[in-house]
Amino acid sequence: MPEPPPDFEARQAIAPTGAGGATDLAMSEAETLETTAGTAGAAGVPGGPSGTGTAGKPRSLWSDAWRDLRRNPVFVISGLIILFLVIIAIWPSLIATQNPLQCDLAKAQEGSQPGHPFGFNGQGCDVYTRTVYGARASVTVGVCATLGVALLGSFLGGLAGFFGGAGDAVLSRVTDMFFGIPVVLGGLVLLSVVTSTTVWPVIGFMVLLGWPQISRIARGSVITVKQNDYVQAARTLGASNTRILLRHIAPNAVAPVIVVATIALGTYISLEATLSYLGVGLKPPTVSWGIDISAASPYIRNAPHMLLWPAGALAVTVLAFIMLGDAVRDALDPKLR
Repeated sequence: MPEPPPDFEARQAIAPTGAGGATDLAMSEAETLETTAGTAGAAGVPGGPSGTGTAGKPRSLWSDAWRDLRRNPVFVISGLIILFLVIIAIWPSLIATQNPLQCDLAKAQEGSQPGHPFGFNGQGCDVYTRTVYGARASVTVGVCATLGVALLGSFLGGLAGFFGGAGDAVLSRVTDMFFGIPVVLGGLVLLSVVTSTTVWPVIGFMVLLGWPQISRIARGSVITVKQNDYVQAARTLGASNTRILLRHIAPNAVAPVIVVATIALGTYISLEATLSYLGVGLKPPTVSWGIDISAASPYIRNAPHMLLWPAGALAVTVLAFIMLGDAVRDALDPKLR
């Protein structure tokens, strides 16, 4: 008689159980495959858990975005420019040792000289020193206005999108009213009666007219996120509205707000320069690029250096923030992955 196959006894052991034995064998094989897959993932095989190549937890949206940003030359260049601007805005004396308000009329409109690489303006003030110190006002206005707009707009828009109802309808109509106000015209009307020489009236005006855009973005993002399954599951488990909004919705709805706010920062800097140029923004003795551009405009043909240096600094600053916003948008947009 022929010898039975090696696994004959194992087959006879599970044969009397019928379908149950086959099921037990299938489950055993599934467990073996699962264990093998886990071991492969822990050993660094690409097919491991979460596709990370390690046994660690999967990467989040923010970690993926930061990894992409570090490899983006646009982000690196714009980030270095902005870092430099922030440093000189806080400590302008690091690269400018003179007083921006100290002027000598005998040197008015003169060009570059040793120790004065940018020349002098119409009052005999050093253009280089005023250009360096002008970064403080512009960066302060841009950063503070952006923070105020982002916080106020996100708060109102997030609540309206989460709760809906009459509050959402009222907020929508209010934002429509604010969108109908031209920004420059509103600045001419509201800031023309302000006599303060500080930056706070300008910041307050920008927050007053800038929050509706962020509010619309935050509202739409919250409405989209609150329809996800994990939000419904948290609500079913008895989580409060505050916990759902802060723990589940806000972290997943804040990305569009960050992108829009980053791009808008450069816009607020240019808006401050525009209002200062028109004479209703920052006022002397505050040092501002907009004020210097306005004072240099009548002398553009005879002394172009008075206009080109502060205008160039303004253009580079606005461009750096817009480039940074574009890089952040590309990194946080899941459609581009």
